[in-house]
Amino acid sequence: MQILLVEDDSDLAQALTQTLKHEGFAVNHVSRGQQAIDVIKIELPDIVILDLGLPDMDGMDVLQTIRKQSADLPILVLTARTSVEDKVNGLDLGADDYLAKPFDVAELMARLRVFSRRASTQKHSGLIIGDVKLDDKSHQVFISGEEVDLSRREFMVLKALMENAGRVQTRESLESKLYSWGEEVASNTIEVHIHHLRKKLPDKFIQTLRGIGYIIKTINE
Repeated sequence: MQILLVEDDSDLAQALTQTLKHEGFAVNHVSRGQQAIDVIKIELPDIVILDLGLPDMDGMDVLQTIRKQSADLPILVLTARTSVEDKVNGLDLGADDYLAKPFDVAELMARLRVFSRRASTQKHSGLIIGDVKLDDKSHQVFISGEEVDLSRREFMVLKALMENAGRVQTRESLESKLYSWGEEVASNTIEVHIHHLRKKLPDKFIQTLRGIGYIIKTINE
């Protein structure tokens, strides 16, 4: 899953980014509220972690603007503002959760897992196309009932393609789901993941549209 971290404390942002990447998230970081608003206009992340004490605008205004842009985007407010009034105001303006600084990383991860489970439920935890079933809750893939061993990133590529069955996914769109901004990615990385997946999946399950991207067609196509 892709997280947009909005935090102006560079040390905290760096530490959080490293921790979240270690836990398997793709993390993109901005330090200003307007940057977050601009990014979300272009591409929605899966989760936003939002600090309220930003240098260019109040985090509550950022929260309200983001919520207007997307009604369903999960937003976790991470802030030193700990009064009940601040928490109530944040939740009323659209925050899904509120974690006060200082915080325990284990608690943050637990709250993010709640968001992940909720997203999986909303997107259907069991994706089935033909003989292939992907279970997002257990991170397992089955072909005709037999489990197939996939790496974490192979699983993420397959999940992105199955969730968007019938729609072409470009290399760039797949990379954005797997990697953070600035992370060094070889030009053929997605091709390598697709190559490995094809060895494990039914013949022609993933199709290439040369020069455009990849697609899994639905049964009716």
